[in-house]
Amino acid sequence: MNKQLPGILVVDDELRSQEALARTLEEDFRVFCASSASAALELMEQEAGEQAGIQIVLCDQRMPGTTGVQFLAQVRERWPEAIRIILSGYTDAEDIITGINEAGIWQYLMKPWQPEQLLHTLKSAAEVWRLQQENQRLTLDLRTAAPVLKRQVSSKYDRVKQAFGLDGLLRAPGSPLEEVARMIRKVAPHDISVLISGESGTGKEMVARAIHFESRRANRPFVVENCGALPDSLLEAELFGHKRGAFTGAVEDRIGLLQQADGGSLFLDEIGDTSPAFQVKLLRVLQEGEFRPVGSNRPLSVDLRVIAATNRDLEEEVRAGRFREDLYYRLATVSLTVPPLRQRRDDIPLLARRLVEASATALGKPGARLSDEALACLAAWRWPGNVRELQNEILRLLALSEGEELGADQLSPRVLRAAEASEEAELAFIAGGSGGLKERMERLEARVVQETLIRHGWNISRAAAELELSRVGLRNKIQRYGLARAGMAEVEEEEA
Repeated sequence: MNKQLPGILVVDDELRSQEALARTLEEDFRVFCASSASAALELMEQEAGEQAGIQIVLCDQRMPGTTGVQFLAQVRERWPEAIRIILSGYTDAEDIITGINEAGIWQYLMKPWQPEQLLHTLKSAAEVWRLQQENQRLTLDLRTAAPVLKRQVSSKYDRVKQAFGLDGLLRAPGSPLEEVARMIRKVAPHDISVLISGESGTGKEMVARAIHFESRRANRPFVVENCGALPDSLLEAELFGHKRGAFTGAVEDRIGLLQQADGGSLFLDEIGDTSPAFQVKLLRVLQEGEFRPVGSNRPLSVDLRVIAATNRDLEEEVRAGRFREDLYYRLATVSLTVPPLRQRRDDIPLLARRLVEASATALGKPGARLSDEALACLAAWRWPGNVRELQNEILRLLALSEGEELGADQLSPRVLRAAEASEEAELAFIAGGSGGLKERMERLEARVVQETLIRHGWNISRAAAELELSRVGLRNKIQRYGLARAGMAEVEEEEA
């Protein structure tokens, strides 16, 4: 008998009924049979000492000397965890009520029974028994492991704060981001609104998270909403919530993000993209600390800190009449500006390495690392898309590179050229600086040669072929311009 299967005890004074039930159940259960209540109690006693035991008792209602309800009442008293089921050919309402009240009957099944329906009911009973055991075990674990759980929660909180607090703002010594960090330290403890400005992709949300996790609200929710991603009607329902029937498709009440952020911080990204009509409603939340869900007449109060962000010049938007002046001053109690990545060149290697660590395992390359040459090229690019663009470039490198070292040869052409992707910038590079025409053209030539060598992995033959030079001629130019592969004393020469 397979002890992995749930045990079921069939109690019926008719032998043929026992045999029919056993044949139906034997594939899915360990089946025990008894013809009387006394024999059934002996079996229960015997199996109670076994590890598997009997989980379900299926009993006929009318038996010699007793009833199924009376027998199951005894089972309930001695083995309360067993699932108790009556199988009867009689529909006596009084029996059913007595069975439920006195014996704790789980189901009252009628004869004649259908095999499929009976199996479905008994499998459900076995699942109920399993869930009861699991619930008891978890309750005991929670009772005995409270100190352990408390330590685990505290440890996780510390890791979250380290990842999203000030320590999570990666920056090199002397980085322009240091001034932002200094302001966060001063502002975060005080419960005032903060407006974060900066180009798209500079990490304004990371700055908002740092403010939250350095504040007294750190152990409360941090809720994010992108105001530029939704039209006014949906944005209002998303933030304020709505009542059932407030509009087409509102089939149930929904709690808004304002309520979800109660006690914590609400981060409103791209606040400059909201309409004047919506700005009026948001202003009331900031002034009064209350709002009304869509379709409700009852105002709700919230206690939260609002942190907003924008890539627009909101002062100019105020002057142009596109943004309410009173809302601007409510949001911009303190203003922070996140510098673009091109002003934080020393931060680029730190960010690049962190992004590789964060993405490498997910892409199946846990040991991936950036080569010195790749880091040099990343640091030279101006990153108009800021950190978001850098993240995409790292993902490209991880996807295209073979082996653990991420080489510069797989970088995007624009990054490899390390120049602004515009004609004006190219012309400025050629025309700028000192020296005559020959000297300026030589600077351009040196850059073209270096970019070609990197793209071909410093393979002399392939680079020379593309540049329509001999290998000797290319080596002469490498020496003349002092070009060298980053991190290496000499230029490698590989045959095609």
